Amino acid sequence: MRFLLLLALLAASGVQAAAIERFKSFVGTTQSARADFEQKVFDRDRKLVQEAKGSFVLLRPGRFRWVYDKPVDQLIVGDGERVWIYDRELKQATVRKLSKALGSTPAALLAGASDVESAFELSDAGERDGLEWLEAKPRDREAGFERIRMGLGSGGIEAMELADNFGQTTLLRFFNLVRNPKVDPAQFRFVPPKGVDVLGDQ
Repeated sequence: MRFLLLLALLAASGVQAAAIERFKSFVGTTQSARADFEQKVFDRDRKLVQEAKGSFVLLRPGRFRWVYDKPVDQLIVGDGERVWIYDRELKQATVRKLSKALGSTPAALLAGASDVESAFELSDAGERDGLEWLEAKPRDREAGFERIRMGLGSGGIEAMELADNFGQTTLLRFFNLVRNPKVDPAQFRFVPPKGVDVLGDQ
């Protein structure tokens, strides 16, 4: 019995090391990336409350462009110093300093610096749907969410699950991921359109 328990512990530690090392390798060897995504948001009763599609492009460190198609119709841009969230329907833009917005957020895992363990506690979350899952818990209690789980496949990060402090779960699936494409830095500049209300740290 003890021998079987030891084997189970060794196997678990091996999976954990593999998942963490695969993620670190992805972060360390991916300077830029682009992909399409599908997003679903579920409430605490696992009822689907929102669906959206879109695309993103990133350039480390701290620059990214996250575009939601309708019905959400939202744009999120990180320019290396600030993060802009622009809602076209509301004609409103919110801006935060990058250091505050990226400290312990999902974007920090995708577009942040390579030293993610300073902001997140990483652990193995097992295998599911053909992917190795890694769990990242923010060290900052004010992060706004409880945990992020990332599903890693042969091509890199293929899925993310975000559990927030309100009981909602956001599921992201990534498609057509391209690593290290040439990226136009102009994509990461945002100028609020005329007539748009701007809130936050300008």
